[in-house]
Amino acid sequence: MKHAFPLTVLLLIVSSQSLAVQTECVVLLHGMGRTSSSLSAIEESLRSRRYHVWNESYPSLTQSVEELSAPAIDAGLVYCEAKQVERVHFVTHSLGGILVRYYLQDHHIENLGRIVMLAPPNRGSEVADQMKDGFFYRNIMGPAGQALGTDEKSLPNSLKPIAGEIGIIAGIKAGESWFLPEIPGDDDGKVAVERTKLPEMRDFLLVNVGHTFIMDDDEVIRQVSYFLQHGLFDRSKQVQTTDGAATEWPWWGLRREKMVGATGIEPVTSAM
Repeated sequence: MKHAFPLTVLLLIVSSQSLAVQTECVVLLHGMGRTSSSLSAIEESLRSRRYHVWNESYPSLTQSVEELSAPAIDAGLVYCEAKQVERVHFVTHSLGGILVRYYLQDHHIENLGRIVMLAPPNRGSEVADQMKDGFFYRNIMGPAGQALGTDEKSLPNSLKPIAGEIGIIAGIKAGESWFLPEIPGDDDGKVAVERTKLPEMRDFLLVNVGHTFIMDDDEVIRQVSYFLQHGLFDRSKQVQTTDGAATEWPWWGLRREKMVGATGIEPVTSAM
């Protein structure tokens, strides 16, 4: 009986933490040419952590960003509202991040939480520049694909900074640049690392995974949950060099960069 009180306290703590998470909802938005099933691993992970999760497909190949954004996101918000949650988070892959940025240009989400973007073409993609006039890209990738160029007047580059705590995970994978070998600098096969970044992002992480399957990587999935909970990515497994500087994460090939933001972390020097 002498252990009953500590055990009761422990159970109350665990229970309160679980209930706190149940008051949060996550809207998932897949990438171009994909479906909700592409985010099923993330969905399963978040549900296991007792988040409410909305994950539905939207017609990414047949409509423009302007046409896609509000219907897709409003549907997720309706779902979350029905759950009477306190906060709504977003986790996006590729084009999904552009939909969120576009939506938040003229929509206010009162209980907006955190946003994790996986491989987003936030400053466009050279793939769109080089292939937009080709028959396959023009007819298969649809109007949204035409909007993702890198010029200053392209849709991604025309969007203003958005609210919310934003974490961005970008991929860098040798051997996956077959889609467009001349993408400048490091890239995930479709989007240059430098073009994933936003001035208003709170944290940024590089992973050794390609664009297409970045959402299925176990460590990426773990980092998504960590950011939703803490507002930063997990750096606990970084190693230190002999001069005290942080270096690459050897176990799974993660790298970090210094961020711009209110946390006092030094800014990234852009290569572009």
